[in-house]
Amino acid sequence: MSDRLTTLALLWTLERCDGVTIGLTDHDRDLMIAGRLYRAAPGMTPAAIERSDGLDPAVTEASGALSHAAVTEADLLAGRWDGARITVAVVDWAAGGPPTLLSSGTIGEIEIEDGGFTAQLRGPAAALERAVTEETSAACRAMLGDRRCRVAMAGRRRLAHVLAVSGALVTVDEIEPVADAYGGGRLRWMGGPGCGQAHGVRASDGATLTLDLPPGFAVAPGTLIEISEGCDKTVATCAARFGNAVNFRGEPYLPGMDLLTRYPGA
Repeated sequence: MSDRLTTLALLWTLERCDGVTIGLTDHDRDLMIAGRLYRAAPGMTPAAIERSDGLDPAVTEASGALSHAAVTEADLLAGRWDGARITVAVVDWAAGGPPTLLSSGTIGEIEIEDGGFTAQLRGPAAALERAVTEETSAACRAMLGDRRCRVAMAGRRRLAHVLAVSGALVTVDEIEPVADAYGGGRLRWMGGPGCGQAHGVRASDGATLTLDLPPGFAVAPGTLIEISEGCDKTVATCAARFGNAVNFRGEPYLPGMDLLTRYPGA
């Protein structure tokens, strides 16, 4: 009778970008494999497994239940699992031995519903979907302070404390040095449940910051944050505010497609 029973179990290793790593399995009890504990709860289940000689992952979609210890809704909404690496292997839990790798990739889109979540897995082929070269643009393609921009960020990052949060609006105890100084910048949470997470800043006005998305966690008054200045990526701002037009990575004076629609006297 034993030859009619399967003793195979799937092992899921999830590694977040911040280094947190957990193991999950579809077995009915926890497994200790190669010194790592794979928990049966919440566990994960693949939508399908199909192996090929291409670059697509063998497992393209997986689902699991939300739990208080492993994968929580708050962490998913806060973006802690964005871009996390997933490795899927199979092991014979009865006979022992090393697991066999089935698939690996990164987490793509995540849907949360009915106390569970469904995540898409992206394989190596996803990297081929990105553009190989840059397209011309009137706006700068560099990020403020990176190796292409070369603006020194010393003194352009400031610590502040949160006074109040209302949706995507955050009021702090630090007044911006110039108008919309933090627009296009970044806010990093240095304390509280969102410690280590970052949000983009769409605009700033005095002591009020407008984030790209409302925080997915409770923010208590007095929470310490770090605010980094931003840039609207125009050549005028680059020259006047940063004195960095020589490193501007855009083509603001390159004629665009609208040149074809011009006519005499326009």
